[in-house]
Amino acid sequence: MGIVNPAGVRVTAVQTVPVSLPARPELVVRGAKGSHARSDFLLVRVVTSEGIEGYGEVSATPLWSGEDGSSARHFIAELLGPALLGRRLAPVGALESLVDGLLAGNPFTKAGLATALWDVYARTLDVPLAVALGGAYRRQVPIKISLSGDGPELDRAYAASAAAGFRSFKVKVGLGVEADVARVLRARGLAGAGAVLGVDANGGWNRAQARESLRGLTGADLSFVEQPVAPEDLDGMAALRAQGLPVVADESVFGRPDLIRVIRAGAADVVSIYVGKAGGPGRAVALAALAEAFGIEVLIGSNGELGLGAAAQLQVACALPALSTGLPSDIIGAHYYAEDVLDCPLDSDGVLARLGDGAGLGVRPRDDLLRRFR
Repeated sequence: MGIVNPAGVRVTAVQTVPVSLPARPELVVRGAKGSHARSDFLLVRVVTSEGIEGYGEVSATPLWSGEDGSSARHFIAELLGPALLGRRLAPVGALESLVDGLLAGNPFTKAGLATALWDVYARTLDVPLAVALGGAYRRQVPIKISLSGDGPELDRAYAASAAAGFRSFKVKVGLGVEADVARVLRARGLAGAGAVLGVDANGGWNRAQARESLRGLTGADLSFVEQPVAPEDLDGMAALRAQGLPVVADESVFGRPDLIRVIRAGAADVVSIYVGKAGGPGRAVALAALAEAFGIEVLIGSNGELGLGAAAQLQVACALPALSTGLPSDIIGAHYYAEDVLDCPLDSDGVLARLGDGAGLGVRPRDDLLRRFR
């Protein structure tokens, strides 16, 4: 496909396909916010006047964002999609502003639609999305995976992850101090002394529990603690930073106002940026730039994305001028599921996810899913 001048390109169709996939039983995430055993997501396709197609994924879960594939399908089919028809594709930011004027909140829904718009824009230019977003600054991204469960459950989760090649992990905690300490120490024994290992409380600890748990884990050689206390307890996060273990803000930061509050409070060493939380690839890159300007490291976090969402994560990670090298990102994609939505999986071996040369996201949905769009 040759390069097309995007100036005259218009949006001619916005289509969706619901997808519901179970997680692999041994990898079901069990954390302070509940379990993630199935993903009821939505795939999005945008078609332009040049006949070029772009794809996105609404990777939303009700317990996390109050959104899911059903709510996203309603808003895109009834409100956002019709408003985009006939609009010029470029600049994509103008379309994102249009969407903001029609729908308050719902960042994951907006992100799936924005990803499809950015994908078709990059395909119009015949460049990878990372290039359209200002990169690529790297061609590969270190990754990690979550471990949860107790006893044999944890053993099975680790065995499946290690078999897929993973060597860096975060353990779900925030479920009770004694059980948390035992779970993490067991995970350290499984992973070995050289593995990157951190903990993710999903805001499930209070300050006293966080201090007690981390004291019990002083010999676990942790690399980080993610969202140790409630998202709004920025003073508590700042106090934990003073103990020397890097604090990662996740639920505390969805968009720019949240990040500004975290910066002012000195509440984090690292911020976990999602394509979904940020509202799309372009906004994720802008959020990362703000964090970098104030000396906060960035990694790419996960809401259990399917293949399209994982491809968007990878493209954004490669578009960032600065990305944490000490703390791997959470680009897990098809490793988490019994099947993939892509016709060809991402190049990922559990240690690194690697950027391809294809235009846009560099991936496409399976043929059976494409037929459902039509």
